[in-house]
Parts: sequence; structure tokens; C-alpha cells
Amino acid sequence: MTQSSHSSDQSIPDSSLNRLNRLDLQLWRRFVAIAQPYWYPLRRGSSKQFFLLMLALLVFLFALLFCLVSAVTLLLQAVVPQFMEQTAGGLVSLVQGIWRSPAIFVVAATLLIPSLLFFIFRQDLLPRRQQWLFLSLLLLLSLSVSGLNVIISYVGNFFNTALAERQPEVFWRFFWVYAGVFAVGTPLVVYYNYVQDLLGLRWRAWMTDKFLGQYFKNRSYYEINWKEEIDNPDQRISQDINSFTVTSLSFLLLVLGSVIDVIAFTGILWSISRFLALFLVIYALLGTLIAALLGRRLITLNFEQLRKEADFRYGLVHVRDNAESIAFYQGEAQEEGQLQRRFAAVLRNFNLLIGWKRNVAFFRTPYRYATFILPSAILAPMFFNRQIEFGDITQAGFAFSQIFEAFALIVLQINQLTEFAAGINRLETFTEALEEQERETPDGVTAIKTIEDTQIVMDQVTLLTPTSQRTLVRELSLTLQPGKGLVIVGPSGAGKSSILRAIAGLWNTGQGKIVRPHLSEMLFLPQRPYMVLGTLRDQLLYPQLDGQVSEEQLRQVLQQVHLSDLPERIGGFDVELDFADVLSLGEQQRLAFARLLLTRPRYAILDEATSALDLANEQRLYQVLKSSGTTYISVGHRPSLLQYHDYVLEVTGDTTWKLTPAAEYRANLEVFS
Repeated sequence: MTQSSHSSDQSIPDSSLNRLNRLDLQLWRRFVAIAQPYWYPLRRGSSKQFFLLMLALLVFLFALLFCLVSAVTLLLQAVVPQFMEQTAGGLVSLVQGIWRSPAIFVVAATLLIPSLLFFIFRQDLLPRRQQWLFLSLLLLLSLSVSGLNVIISYVGNFFNTALAERQPEVFWRFFWVYAGVFAVGTPLVVYYNYVQDLLGLRWRAWMTDKFLGQYFKNRSYYEINWKEEIDNPDQRISQDINSFTVTSLSFLLLVLGSVIDVIAFTGILWSISRFLALFLVIYALLGTLIAALLGRRLITLNFEQLRKEADFRYGLVHVRDNAESIAFYQGEAQEEGQLQRRFAAVLRNFNLLIGWKRNVAFFRTPYRYATFILPSAILAPMFFNRQIEFGDITQAGFAFSQIFEAFALIVLQINQLTEFAAGINRLETFTEALEEQERETPDGVTAIKTIEDTQIVMDQVTLLTPTSQRTLVRELSLTLQPGKGLVIVGPSGAGKSSILRAIAGLWNTGQGKIVRPHLSEMLFLPQRPYMVLGTLRDQLLYPQLDGQVSEEQLRQVLQQVHLSDLPERIGGFDVELDFADVLSLGEQQRLAFARLLLTRPRYAILDEATSALDLANEQRLYQVLKSSGTTYISVGHRPSLLQYHDYVLEVTGDTTWKLTPAAEYRANLEVFS
């Protein structure tokens, strides 16, 4: 051994909220960055390729649906020509005209060109073929549902005209056509919703797997706790991802349906009244602009509501996890108080949120209700002058509402859109934080260098807290030879456990160099052992749950730590229990030692790992550990620990330290006592 001596409530900054509360191009870029990787690789310029492929898919599906409709129409014309002539003569003529004209080459091109594009980009698409197949089916069903709406508008026109003109034969004919459309449409709508939910489920599974991989990579789940802007990562993974995938598909289909409706129904509306068509476009665009301005504040409030709801839920979980300690302290009043404060924050923000929703509703409600009467009011003079039929008014009203909802998508979905934007921003900040952890050192922060070797060396290490607010120890240097034991002592808060965190690489803010073996050769035992969710076998083998260890070996190790009766007491090695509640802290510490003896690491780091044990059990465990040949470092306050170690590192709390042979340190203690 060599030596060298030397004398709660988090909040988001306003600037960040201002950055996150806008319906702007930056929000769109954040959405693309989160959504695109599931469908297409995210790299420079790839977004343009992705949206080109999406457009090509839509064109291909349009052409494919046209071919399917044409086939069904021509088949029915061949089987029931009289019925088709009476109900859909115009459609039959249109289809026959297209197939007999040069327009058929356009149809062929819309099938071939997208196919060629997908062939060109096949290397990026083949690994994602399942999601593209699901998306293709979903979009095809969406186009079919929109097509049914167009058919219903024409059938409704004839149906209502026949009713107004008292033509029973025509009325009942189109009544049965109406019934046929519903019979065909029902399975289409059902499977449309089913495929949408199924694709959302698969997308959520992929995104959750991706986020969990990043969350556990480079111990991001630990480091991210020091970032004030990242609250409740559990909610972001479990709830925000689910909302993102479901809402993304919903808005994709809404936008697609809106585009189709504009294309399909504008022609219908234009043929009835050009003035009505132009009036609708101006009316919808003005409403969209006003709604976008009103929605800015809602994004911020929805963002805060998600955070405050998660804080309140975390407080409830915290009480559940610490129920026994709270009961011992009789801290019910204090815990209820902190939960009431968290809930009060939820209510305050929600009160503001519903107030703004009310304000938006004052605009949105009359804005939408006016559309129910505007078409009739504008077309009434034409009807009174017998320029149009009664069915034209109902068809125009239907077309007007479809186009209006397409143009006024932001207005009608403003609440959902702002909630969605808040979720995007939460996932975006979470993604940024996880990606930042993949870099060795954040910008402007110095880090302790870590080198892997066969011994533990600390060379001129100055250790700071992760937020750099406090220096714990300055220019610490020591070398621990294999087979030797080191105990770290000092007053509470001096930084004893922090030195262990630095060795483990959990804390690296500071300067200097740490040499240590690979973490797979080290095992850390904290004061309160981690009890995994699982069986007794899982507890003993953690973290190497796939290790092949016989039951006899498990029993031998349990006997070494004085827990030989534990399997019988709990019902065997394969019974799942909440061991943190079933076992006392002392039993948990002995079980952790059993885990250590099974793992047989070259180095063991013990942070007051025997603090809940009597001296006899402590002595037995350290003797077994010493005989195993494991090199260990301990942190503790008990003088009894000194006899099991070769050296004592004393930290004082004022950044100074002192390294002393254990025998000399014990002698000094006896003199002063």
C-alpha cells in the first residue's frame, strides 16, 4: 500500500418553457426526430426520403383502390346491369371512360413509379417491412372509409330528394343501397380501428424497447436524476410513449382523411356552389390561424399538468414504499401534508388549464356550430328559385362539414393537439438527456479519468458532487494491492460513500485518475441491499440470473451467512415474495453477503454493509470474505471494522484526508480513549 498525504419541487426554467410552448417548425422537427426511426433510418437528409416514400405509398394505394373499385363496379355492371344503371350509372360511365382512355396510363404509372421507389430504397425498408405493411393496410382502410363517405353523400342526395319529392320507388331503392353501404362499411370501419390500435401497440413496444435501452445504457437511469429538467422518467416511458404513438397515428389518419375529403368533396361543393366553396376556405383558414395563437398557452399548461400529475403519483408511491418507516415515526400528518401540497399544485395548474380551454371553447364552439346552418343559408335562395334540388342542399351540407373539418383540423383538435405537443416536448427533452449521457463528459465539466487494470489506484483525485456544488475530497492518492483491505472512516457527510461512487464510475465530476478492474470483477454492497422483484434464487444470483448454480450450493452459502432456515421459512427457492418487506434489514444484509460469496468477485465494495448486524455475525461474514481471497473496501463507523482491514482512509469533511495502517490507527484510538 502506498500513500500520498495532503492537508423538492423541481421546476422547468421559463426560458425552456418558452422554447417548448409553440406550435412551430421546431415542434415538427422534434416530432420527426422521435417518430421517424421506427419507419426509416434517421440521418442527414433522410426525412425528405421518408416523406417521399410516404407520398409514394399514398399514390400507390389510391391507384390500387381505384383498380379494386373499378373491378367491383364492372363486375356488378355485368351481373346486375339494370340495377347499376338506376343507382350508379354515372360511376359505371366514369370507370368505363377511364379504362378506355389514355388516363389508364396514368393509373399504371401511379402503380409502377411507387413500386420502383420502394425497390430503390429496399435496403432501408426491408428491416422495417412489417410496420410498412401494417401502415399500408391501415392507409388503404382509411382511403376506403373516406370513399364510403363520398358514396354516402351521393346516396344521401338521391335518398333525400326522393323523400322530398314523394317518390317511394326511388326512395326504397336507395334505402337498400344505403343499407348495403352500411353492410360493407361496418367491417371496414371495425378493422380500420383494430389495425390502428394494433399498429400503435407495435410502435409503442418498439419505442419502449428503444428508450429502455438508452435508459439503462451508461447508467443513464442513475445520472439522469441530477438533471432538473427531467422529472418522472417512469411516466415518460410508460405513459408519454403510449400517448405519443396512439396520438401520432390518430393525427396521421386525421390529416390523411382531411386531404382526401378536401379533394373528394371540394369537387362536389364546387359543382353545387362556387361561392360556398370559396367562403368555406376563407372561413376555415381564418379560424385555424386564431386557434393556433390561442393554443400556445395550452401547450405550456398541458406540459406542466403532466409533470405535476406525475409528481403527485410519485408521492403516493413513495408513501407506499416507505409505509413502515412512516408508521414508526407516526408521520402520517406530514406525509398527508406533502401529498396535499403536491395535489394542490395539480389543482392550481388544472384550474388554469380548464380556464384556457373555456376561453378557447368560446371561439371554437360557435365557430363550429355556424357550419351547421351556413350551407343551408347560402343555398336557400338557389333552392327557392328551383336552381338546385333538396338533396343538393343535404349533400352540400355534408360536403361542407367534411371540408370544414379538414381545413379546421387545428381548431377542432386544439385541446388534443396541445396535449400531444406537450408529450412530444417531454419525450424530446428526455431523448436529449439520454443521448447526452452517451457522451463521456458534458460540455464545460471536467471529469475524473477511469482506467481499467488489475488493482485499485486513485491518483490526485479531486471529487465534486455531480452538480459541482461542493468539493468532497481534494487530491486523494492511494494504491490498494490485491488481497489487502481498506476501510474508509469519517464523520457523516464527509464523502465516504461518494468515494465508492467515484470508484464505481457513478460520480466522475472532478479531476485526477482512478485505476480499477472492470466492473464485472467488482461487486458493490450498499447499506440497504437491493432486493430484486423475484424469487429467493433470483436474490442470490443477482445480477447474473442466468448463472448455473445448484440448490445445494445455494444452501451452503446460506448456511455460511446464518440463513440456512430461510428456504423452508418462505416456501422454497422459487417462491416470489417482496423480500424488502419479508426480511429484516439484518437478514437482507446477510442475504447480500450470500450473493457476494456466490458471485466471487475479485473486489468487493461494502458501504456499511454490516451496520444492522451484531458483532458476532459481522465477524463471521468478514472472516468468510477474507478467506475467499476477495480484496475489499469498506465504509463504516464501527471501531470493530478496523480489525478486518489493513489500511484506514480517514476523510475529515473539509476536503482533507489521511491514510494510515489499520494497526497504527487502532493504537491511536486506544491512546486517546
